[in-house]
Amino acid sequence: MTARMSDQRPPDGLVTVEYRAAEAIAGPLITAEPVTGVGYGEPVAVIGADARARRGRVLEINGDRVTVQVLDGTEGLGLADTVIRSTGGTSRLPVGPGLLGRTFDGAGRPADGQPPIVPHEARDLDGAPLNPVARGHPSDVVETGICAIDALITLVRGQKLPIFSGYGLPAAELAARVAAGSRLRGGTGDDDFVVVFAALGVTRREAEFYRSALAGSGRQHRMVSFLNLAEDPAIERLQTPRLALTAAEYLAWDEGRDVLVVMTDMTNYCEALREVSAARQELPGRRGYPSDMYSDLASLFERAGRIRGRAGSITQLAVLSMPDDDISHPIPDLAGYITEGQIVLSRDLDRRGVFPPIDVLPSLSRLASAGIGAGRTRDDHRDLSDQLYACYARGRQVRDLASIVGTAALGEDDRRYLDFADEFERRFINQGDARRDINATLDLAWDLLARFPRHELKRIRPGFLDRRHRPAAEESAGQPDAERPG
Repeated sequence: MTARMSDQRPPDGLVTVEYRAAEAIAGPLITAEPVTGVGYGEPVAVIGADARARRGRVLEINGDRVTVQVLDGTEGLGLADTVIRSTGGTSRLPVGPGLLGRTFDGAGRPADGQPPIVPHEARDLDGAPLNPVARGHPSDVVETGICAIDALITLVRGQKLPIFSGYGLPAAELAARVAAGSRLRGGTGDDDFVVVFAALGVTRREAEFYRSALAGSGRQHRMVSFLNLAEDPAIERLQTPRLALTAAEYLAWDEGRDVLVVMTDMTNYCEALREVSAARQELPGRRGYPSDMYSDLASLFERAGRIRGRAGSITQLAVLSMPDDDISHPIPDLAGYITEGQIVLSRDLDRRGVFPPIDVLPSLSRLASAGIGAGRTRDDHRDLSDQLYACYARGRQVRDLASIVGTAALGEDDRRYLDFADEFERRFINQGDARRDINATLDLAWDLLARFPRHELKRIRPGFLDRRHRPAAEESAGQPDAERPG
């Protein structure tokens, strides 16, 4: 091993050291020994015989033996002539007011043809840990414009909520709609609500779709995008969500903004974890994924939240694709333990042309009660949400029964619930390209519930029924003969 001091000095004045100590190259990883004086997560330059500096990062330290992950690939590198140059620092993202309105690649380089931003400082990608005691409880609704989410699976400021999707379902379209149409209900102004969008391992066609969808929203000046392509090194995929969250933390804690972070698809991130774990020859966990995948995902999801007594917040909405539509797969299973609910997409609804195809029965927002009612939304929101769930659940049960005995064998009450389930999916869940605010959403809920007599609506308090409920039979009775249906 040879080590020598370099004449080059990084901006912070730290002296760089070069090591010619490569022992093994496996996939995107280089093992070198002995190497001293480097830190975990430190960025390094890996230089081969072609004199090209490849970006690398210290992945593991075991005594004086280190493992370096090479972000630009190890093709063309040999053991004898590979040099590892330390920097003495950590992986950082330049941050400043110029972040908004920009698009970067998965390594944090400008991908919109514009020059790099003028940074105020460079932030560590791993962020700073938040004191759990200082965390504020999530509150206030993030209005997405999607009926099923806003009314039933309410997203709350400071929450982390995943979307569980099967392959081929329109999760990408839903993520783009949420990123383009969300706003903080009751916020001080639209300029205080911004979106950080991170696409992980997407094709060029998907990346172009996201660019067009976000640009067409007219709100691109309040967005920051990070696009990691499938053709980019898989190891770079592990860095992209950390870039997005570092940008979000600057916008939230330094500029006092409410930030929504949309990340898609976290399954590609987990596949990159598995690839790196296999290259390191680690003992695999469930289905070949690394045994520390839970803590790795937690290091990302737990960067959401609010700080008590401080402006700003970070809310996360992450898309996870479930292989074989299996919700017990390790990726959605572990994510479900860390996050505060889930939004589940239905293949059956998608086949019937419903968009977004959200299956509300297995979906859940554990923090919905912290954001709805009590002046944050309409006072009848909580009651309507519970009643819609109850009626739709019974309607689904009746649908299963009708598939066995036929609709002709159903009683009048069962037929009413069956009709409600069909109408609920056709008019409430299905909204196409339209955006509905929370008032329009809840008005539609009252309209759908008008088919039921008062005694059937047991989840709604009498005061709300007195003011808003008007059974369909009463409306028909109050119409002139010429205007009655039929």
